[in-house]
Amino acid sequence: MKGNRIIGTGAGYPDQIMTNEDIAKIVDTTDEWITVRTGIKERRIAEEHESTSDFAATASLRACEMAGVDPEEIDLIILATLSPDMLIPATACIVQDKIGAKNAACFDLEAACSGFVYGLACANGMMPEAGIKHALVIGAETLSRVIDWSDRNTCVIFADGAGAALVKHEGGDRGIMSTYLRADGSAPPPWLMVSPGVAYRGPFSEGSGTDFAIRMEGKEVFKFGVKALPDAVIGAAERAGVSIEDIDMVIPHQANIRIIDAGAKALGIDRDKFFVNLDKFGNTSAGTIPLAMDQANREDRLKEGDLLALSGFGAGLTWAGSIIRW
Repeated sequence: MKGNRIIGTGAGYPDQIMTNEDIAKIVDTTDEWITVRTGIKERRIAEEHESTSDFAATASLRACEMAGVDPEEIDLIILATLSPDMLIPATACIVQDKIGAKNAACFDLEAACSGFVYGLACANGMMPEAGIKHALVIGAETLSRVIDWSDRNTCVIFADGAGAALVKHEGGDRGIMSTYLRADGSAPPPWLMVSPGVAYRGPFSEGSGTDFAIRMEGKEVFKFGVKALPDAVIGAAERAGVSIEDIDMVIPHQANIRIIDAGAKALGIDRDKFFVNLDKFGNTSAGTIPLAMDQANREDRLKEGDLLALSGFGAGLTWAGSIIRW
């Protein structure tokens, strides 16, 4: 254990709330149908002028404020996202400019809903070997821009928002104890995908009919999530040398309440130990875990010395876990 500790958290998300009743005006669905199948009641949707970097910057500044760290002290910014402001430059660089973190190295990371935990692993591995004392790890999305609003399978689930964690190398026995990263690229599309990427050979133009939206085989993704959530926690716990019974809180990817319930049962962990806020925020992909972590932190649900487990899973397929001594 390197003693790389999370000393500040923050969240950023749109003010605009879209309820299940609002979505029912767009597609053939009901509040009951969405709630029973997902656990989601409402979600945040960006206004036209808002972007991923806006939510990421807000979350980052709040994390810095909590930690009492000036943005100029940040050495590294890792931003996990599948909905960047643009392909070039990295959205992490845009965030750097917006928050005044002029001394930070920056890069984006794309591992879908596992991205934040992947980002923590990268930061943990680079501190302090790369001369990094303060690292900002962000998960941020504006998924409303890659949703087909006529597709009931996806438009009821995905949403916009960001969370950030400021990690400091300070030694000691608190901080990131382990990370566990996995992927399986053999899963055929459209388990969970957005296309086209550079593999698309045709000309792109307005009105071309080119599909650029999240596509998902919900039943297959559900089966994957039910297995991946507990595997990520078990794998991280084994690497940390801790018992599942010792975990005080689990913050899972906020994808579907039934996946979370099944994961708790598989792990044998009391469901009350799982922090869940997808009823208010929906699925913000890379943003779900840090956004939930910030809420738990600000509600004083995380106590010094608590053992926290993170579990992410998503497109790729990817899944990832981490054990953190708070």
